[in-house]
Amino acid sequence: MKLSAARLTRRTFLAGAVTLVGGVAQGQPFQPRVATLDWALLETLLAIGANVVAATELRQFRQVAVTPEVPDTVADLGLRGTPNLEVLRFARPDVIFNSNFYAWADALMSRIATVESHAIYMPGKSPYRLAEQATLAIGERLALPAAGKLVEGLAAKLDRYKSQFAANGDGRSVLPINLGDARHYRVFGSDSMFGEVLQRVGIANAWAGATSYSATAPVGIETLASMPDAWIILIPPHPQDAFEALTGSAFWKALPAVRENRVLTLGSVNPYGALPAASRFADFLAEGFSRVRTG
Repeated sequence: MKLSAARLTRRTFLAGAVTLVGGVAQGQPFQPRVATLDWALLETLLAIGANVVAATELRQFRQVAVTPEVPDTVADLGLRGTPNLEVLRFARPDVIFNSNFYAWADALMSRIATVESHAIYMPGKSPYRLAEQATLAIGERLALPAAGKLVEGLAAKLDRYKSQFAANGDGRSVLPINLGDARHYRVFGSDSMFGEVLQRVGIANAWAGATSYSATAPVGIETLASMPDAWIILIPPHPQDAFEALTGSAFWKALPAVRENRVLTLGSVNPYGALPAASRFADFLAEGFSRVRTG
């Protein structure tokens, strides 16, 4: 009797284990282990729920991009320019997503796993459109429907903000900049991700000069005086000493935008980001203008 019961219990356990394994396999499809050197692709992968196992400069990414959140399980490959390929190998990726910025590493990384390239920043091309294409292609490759939701959701959000800004804005242009030091800044033109967001929400970019498919630097701080009617949008991270020196200077305090409270300091956003960075920038703009109106 005891032996029969033991056999029955063991038989029942094994049958249950097989059922459980089969259920997991059917209910939760295999998620490829993915890695990347590129921050724009990293934030895209995280935003659509990819199984990211390795990426570069994660401490700095968390400070600059901030979101999406990077799980503690993701291995840090070190510098983007000199990634640790041994750590990459130990992470056992199935697919490595790379960009044109780091194409030199393709041959080395292809010895570890399949490498697939997606460019988001290219001269003469729309980074927003390229980011959409990359998001959808990666989502299809990894069978992640969240990719399509990200593309559609952001487009709808920007349309809502366009209506909001049209109804409540003052019609002024904005100048999106990032401080390099107390005497120079980097400005984001119409061909940057930030510039494209401005265009899509119906806000004019005050910078009419040339840029290099994202931003131009360094620009002398004195040029701020040539755009007296624009809002100044400060996009961190900034060197703290530079920020304090500039905002404490007589030049800064004399600018019309400063005197008339037309300066917004946003939260940190990845300047070479993809759709998650575009969404974060748009949210900060909306929050900033709302704060000014109600303050």
